[in-house]
Amino acid sequence: MSAGAGHVRAAQALEAAARVASPTLDPTHIDLLTLVPKEFRALYGRQYIKLVDKLPQLWSYLYAKSDRPTRDSFIGSLKRAAEKLNTRKLFAEIDRLEPDAILCTHFLPAELLSRRKARAGRQGRALPPVWVQVTDFDVHALWVHPHIDRYCVANDEVAFRLADRGVPRERISVTGIPVGPQFSAPLERAACAAELGIAPEKFTVLMMAGGAGVGSLDELAARLLRLPNDLQLVALAGRNAELLERLQFLARTHPGRLFPVGFTTTVERVMTAADLVVTKPGGLSVSECLAKGKPMLLVSPIPGQEERNADYLLEAGAAIKAVDAATLEFKLAVLLSDPARRLRMGEMAHGIARPHAARDVIALLSAPP
Repeated sequence: MSAGAGHVRAAQALEAAARVASPTLDPTHIDLLTLVPKEFRALYGRQYIKLVDKLPQLWSYLYAKSDRPTRDSFIGSLKRAAEKLNTRKLFAEIDRLEPDAILCTHFLPAELLSRRKARAGRQGRALPPVWVQVTDFDVHALWVHPHIDRYCVANDEVAFRLADRGVPRERISVTGIPVGPQFSAPLERAACAAELGIAPEKFTVLMMAGGAGVGSLDELAARLLRLPNDLQLVALAGRNAELLERLQFLARTHPGRLFPVGFTTTVERVMTAADLVVTKPGGLSVSECLAKGKPMLLVSPIPGQEERNADYLLEAGAAIKAVDAATLEFKLAVLLSDPARRLRMGEMAHGIARPHAARDVIALLSAPP
């Protein structure tokens, strides 16, 4: 589901793993937001992004307040909105495909399918098993529904917390968060660096973050370029053409030090060429970094799920966090002067990584009952 790129990447990773696992598996990826009214799609997608970007403290309050929901809570309101949602296209597509199982990487389809299973049970109509893949190192009330057959979660702590919410432990599997198979494939740093036009022997920082309270990516890059160290920065602008243009202007004033990159489908190759990743702690982004064994410097966590992701990585010793641009500059300087610490962080990242989570989820899903 496209309300968040991480949910889509998790679904794509699972689809790829299914295709590799067996020729008898025929996965189909459905984006729920393409099957609902455009008014709901706009509200659910753009309004969420606007809320977390412009009013993060309000989102933090709503996230915490709604984690034990009542009918009058924010989550209660979302559930009532979902109840009124026109889902005929979704269920018509499910009826057409006649799947053996359904796996959700977002909480909204899980909510809709749980209610459908409840109604189908009363009407005597069987539905296939519905599984849920939680895509953060956290679990919120939005994910918890009574008619889900199995939950796949990031780690033992999330499994414990999910069970504490009443989900039977036998319905919970600790698999990790699915990432694409390319993140566990062996790659040569020199070759990946050559593709970017950077020097493979220089210390390289990959920057994938910027946002509320910290500064845009070009502002952060300008700040880090003040450091006296002989480092090079690779900055991912994604589909943001204006940001890419600003980064390219900055790169011209720092030849050989800043390398802007637009949208790319080979992030794993860019990561291979990097020694350290500056990133927002989205569930998929950090899971990809873990799979590559990269130490992380975390910035701009969205209140709620990304803060919980950051807490997990900090406790594990795989990352440190910067609360603002000045702290980012300071902490990067500290890490540059302490290669032993960077090495330990990378080792801890490897230690908690689950690069084959997608494969493991598909193996569970396709196993005989």
